[in-house]
Amino acid sequence: MAVGGELLTSALAGIAFIGCAMTNAAAAPPAPGAGQGRRREVVVNGKRVKTVDIHAHCIVPEAAAVINHPLEAPGLLWSNLSDRIAEMDAEGIDVEALSINPYWYRAERDAAAELIKVQNEKLAEFCAGAPDRFVAFATVALQHPDLAVEQLEHAIKRLGLRGLSVGGSVAGQELADPKFHPVWAKAEELGILIFLHPLGTRELEPSGRLKGSGLLTNTIGNPLETTIALSHLIFEGTLDRFPGLKICAAHGGGYLPSYANRSDAVITTFPNRVGPLPKKKPTQYLKDGQLYFDTIMFTAEAMRHLIAEAGIGQIMIGTDYPFPWNRVPVDHIMSIPGLSDDERIAILGGTAAKLLGIEV
Repeated sequence: MAVGGELLTSALAGIAFIGCAMTNAAAAPPAPGAGQGRRREVVVNGKRVKTVDIHAHCIVPEAAAVINHPLEAPGLLWSNLSDRIAEMDAEGIDVEALSINPYWYRAERDAAAELIKVQNEKLAEFCAGAPDRFVAFATVALQHPDLAVEQLEHAIKRLGLRGLSVGGSVAGQELADPKFHPVWAKAEELGILIFLHPLGTRELEPSGRLKGSGLLTNTIGNPLETTIALSHLIFEGTLDRFPGLKICAAHGGGYLPSYANRSDAVITTFPNRVGPLPKKKPTQYLKDGQLYFDTIMFTAEAMRHLIAEAGIGQIMIGTDYPFPWNRVPVDHIMSIPGLSDDERIAILGGTAAKLLGIEV
């Protein structure tokens, strides 16, 4: 497997994969029939399947340095490319779609412009060094929507990045705020996938309700922010205004798919508190090709329910690398009862490949 060369060596100097003491592959049992360092090839009913991980983190140190953002937090380490490739091989992941959780949404315009320029160029350079293993989502300074539109068009049309990654809010403002409409219009025009990753429900942190045992800022706060963001996009009419918008929500879409029928019910229970009405029932937005979800769920039953609420075509495998929430991502999908071969292939990589323009 050739992933080296001068281009990749140069790019590696400008990108880092966040790592932790227990990564996905280290925590997972060896794949059946796989030896040390051997690449696991995923096969469904005798057919080799290309797997695409829609949810994998990284960071560009040079970009973070523009605003003196710290690279490390307690408990985090940094791993190199060979470690990441080895883990992908052990897990049976062929391609990762890299994304960066936004930390720049409060940056001033000039700093944000420089940060995003460095970041997107390094992402593109890195992926060009290993095009069979990595693609990347573009980043933009959403807090400056006119600038974000320019950054997005350049990243997609000039740098060859495959989509857009965003947080679940922008310095306290909802993604459904009309100020962001120009960005969603550009994403719709470009026909790209948006990967939405939460930043936590920060407004609850000062109150102390998320303090204490259980890392509740992440365990509860992350899926809660996704739930809030998606709900606003539905009820504020953003998805109606931009019907071609395609958004993949991390962590199975938070809590929304688990309780989406309550969003249908509020329209008839409290009609005076909803308006203007969305063009469809809220549950329909989960199924109609606008909202997608990754597989960061924890049981086959949880996946079965997500599939029942959203449909096979809306779900893509995610690992959340390097965080070991999903230690055996391929086996997790293979263990879901009642799926056809074509349905498993769609989740494992077929849907993501179509949305990201990856050859299968």
